[in-house]
Amino acid sequence: MDGQKNILEILRELTQEDFRTGVDLHIHSNFSDGKLTPQELLKDAQNKGYRLIAIADHNTVDGYKKTNVLDSTMVITAIEFDCWYKGVLVHLLGYGVDVDNEELLKLCAKNKKETEADIVRLFNHRHPKTVIKAIHSAGGAAVLAHPACYWAISLDRFIKSLIDLGLDGVESYYPYRRHRGIIKFHTAEAVRKIARKYNVIMTGGSDSHGEIESVFH
Repeated sequence: MDGQKNILEILRELTQEDFRTGVDLHIHSNFSDGKLTPQELLKDAQNKGYRLIAIADHNTVDGYKKTNVLDSTMVITAIEFDCWYKGVLVHLLGYGVDVDNEELLKLCAKNKKETEADIVRLFNHRHPKTVIKAIHSAGGAAVLAHPACYWAISLDRFIKSLIDLGLDGVESYYPYRRHRGIIKFHTAEAVRKIARKYNVIMTGGSDSHGEIESVFH
């Protein structure tokens, strides 16, 4: 990652074509519910010609703290927090975060089950306002993951209310595979339209839990 640019500038410069041809900012390792180690994911990405990746494990940054993957310039730090908002379980991605930031670490999982077991993660008490504040405190950018999956009468109002809390962007290029396709309440184009309307960052990722898959079908 270019140290002369902040994370907001880096993310804002990425285009749909970047996510189609070599950028994946939503990958899971075995430090949460993925199958591969961070080192294996990095090697897989290199073999497939990726230029930039982010391992966004659920509620933990241990994959970065306990491995040497940050020695690679193609890796940016990330985390995916579970939190509740308006009665909906939402996932917030934090990009470019300082993995040693105390405010961020206070919100992280206290044990392995809080990073991988769905039933355990359902009982978290995080609120988006707190999560976004912690991500910003850690120098990061806060992005709403897979927005089409959240039930809301008006997705526009739902996302705008999160923007009012400090949200920096929305995951606009996402494949909606498997169960994410089943619980998809809105279209991906609707998400991108909202992102353009409010001029927020548009990110993308495969949400791969094994080897890295294409962001696009």
